[in-house]
Amino acid sequence: MIRVVEPKKAVDITAFFRHEKVTIFMRSHRHLALALLLGLTIAVMASPFAAQSEKSPAPADKHATSRLRIEVTGGDQNKPISDASVYVRFPKDKKVELDLKTNQEGVARSPAIPQGRVLIQIVVPGWKTYGEYHNVTEAEQTIQIHLVKPPIRWY
Repeated sequence: MIRVVEPKKAVDITAFFRHEKVTIFMRSHRHLALALLLGLTIAVMASPFAAQSEKSPAPADKHATSRLRIEVTGGDQNKPISDASVYVRFPKDKKVELDLKTNQEGVARSPAIPQGRVLIQIVVPGWKTYGEYHNVTEAEQTIQIHLVKPPIRWY
């Protein structure tokens, strides 16, 4: 049995042990309610930060840049393909595009570009055209691309 006593009255502890009665001040309820409310507030405010850390990693800085090294090989023996046209497009800014060429080792290097999602397209006569999206997240990133011959010859 719980008995509520007005705030200014004292609690007799000996009565609790003798008669197994509990007397509680109104103030102790207020402190308990405030502590519970504070705990819930902290838990609710911390949950978006915990959920945000579970998402895929995004660039820490919106202005972070990266330099790409694109290695293009082809065929069964993975030989480097020289003079391949490499196009790097940015989905956020459709007006900007990088046009690169591979060297004798089949490598194309980009200047500093913003980190994020990019579309890389490769066009070489006699090879199947390549085009896929890549996520650029590192300051220096190497992307290896393997081209295949087209299955049939068009007339």
